[in-house]
Amino acid sequence: MTGRITVAGLGPGGPDGLTLGAWEAVRAAERLLLRTEKHPVVAWLREQGIRFETYDNVYEEHGQFADVYAAIADDLVRRASSGDELVYAVPGHPSVAETTVALLRRRCPEAGVELRILGGESFLDRAFVALGFDPADGFQLADGTDFHPARLNPHNHILITQVYDGFVASDVKLGLMERYPDDYEVVVGHALGVDGEERIERVPLYELDRDRGFGNLSLVYVPPTERDDVHYRTFERLHAIIAKLRSPEGCPWDREQTHKSLRKYFIEETFEAIETIDNDDMDALRDELGDVLLQIMLHAQIEEEAGTFTVYDVIAGLAEKMVRRHPHVFGDAKVGGVDDVLSTWQDVKAEERKAKGEEPPASLLDGVPSGLPSMQRAVALQKKAAKVGFDWSAAAEIIGKIAEELREFEEALALPEAERGERTLDEMGDLLFAVVNLARFLKIDPDEALSATNRKFIHRFQYIEEQLRLRGKSFDQTDIVEMERYWQDAKRS
Repeated sequence: MTGRITVAGLGPGGPDGLTLGAWEAVRAAERLLLRTEKHPVVAWLREQGIRFETYDNVYEEHGQFADVYAAIADDLVRRASSGDELVYAVPGHPSVAETTVALLRRRCPEAGVELRILGGESFLDRAFVALGFDPADGFQLADGTDFHPARLNPHNHILITQVYDGFVASDVKLGLMERYPDDYEVVVGHALGVDGEERIERVPLYELDRDRGFGNLSLVYVPPTERDDVHYRTFERLHAIIAKLRSPEGCPWDREQTHKSLRKYFIEETFEAIETIDNDDMDALRDELGDVLLQIMLHAQIEEEAGTFTVYDVIAGLAEKMVRRHPHVFGDAKVGGVDDVLSTWQDVKAEERKAKGEEPPASLLDGVPSGLPSMQRAVALQKKAAKVGFDWSAAAEIIGKIAEELREFEEALALPEAERGERTLDEMGDLLFAVVNLARFLKIDPDEALSATNRKFIHRFQYIEEQLRLRGKSFDQTDIVEMERYWQDAKRS
């Protein structure tokens, strides 16, 4: 070892929070470094004639807390590597919400520096007393400067530390609003347990970042709750609701559903969601996506009851697949554009099949689901063929093919009625396939294009209906000439 760093905790407030071991280390230190002098005990240290340096200047040199902590740890290791015996003093307990100490734990062994950590009283000890809760009932500690609301469990007592200023408080507020109602009551604590400085405020969440004198000794406490409007936002609660519906004490309709009986609802809900996208109705989309999710939850719950898999297995499989199939995002692979991304996706899928011991598909067209709507399946088949060069070289060639198929359809239509049947059906399919091919070649989604035309047709036909109503007419009181006139008016409107 080339040097040693002793980390001592200064406790949560005044000198009464110093342990004897920490005090002895601080008092005897040849070189004492404080992470910050913005702590109640520092004035007392000066009165005792304790000499020290601080890292407060590092906070001014860096814009991100992560950079500050890394710079402090780097400097401590550098100094100790030259043979110095250092005492590094931090607020509270060195192992509670102290990022610099976590960094030292990793870096000191690599640098051959001895690291000794002395315990101390934590701000948590005083927070438990001041806020009046038992952490054994369920407790989470979060860092306001690196806040992840998705990790919070509303059943727990939650303390958010490092809420240094209004900017951090604002980030915390916005994060909490992802899980809690805007008016949910939270508690802001300042200098808990410090005589003459302790302040505790109860505020609605939306007021959290208002001017409340945030500083180094500020934290936010979020009380636990059983409120439905909070837990409805958690996936665990949704899972429990679906399980209840399928249980013997649940809903008779839900209990009798099977994968096959739910199939039609899955299709209906999916198309209803697509309709909201076509209508650009995001409020309705939120509701319809919920209905689609319900179908997924029900299918997964059926298999959970059978012991096959759970919805968490579905989520895990999807997450793992997305990471594996995006090596350019989660790995070191390089891509040049969308075409490269699609090629990488197919390569990874091929590797997956190989790893599972699956034989390569007998046909290039295998893997295109037969249950796809016919237009989407046609596009998928054409794309598969195009990958090996079975494609047109120019749009004009496809237009010529469309003209050819139209002529063949007209020839079929000219046959005696008794002979048309299969022939007109077959030729109509060829004509539609060619039109879809042109759309694909031009990178136009034919389904999207047809959906837009459907909406346009509805708008114009409803205009005809409105004009007839205004004139007191019904469809059997008009003719195609009048309706065509209104149709043309609608096109101009």
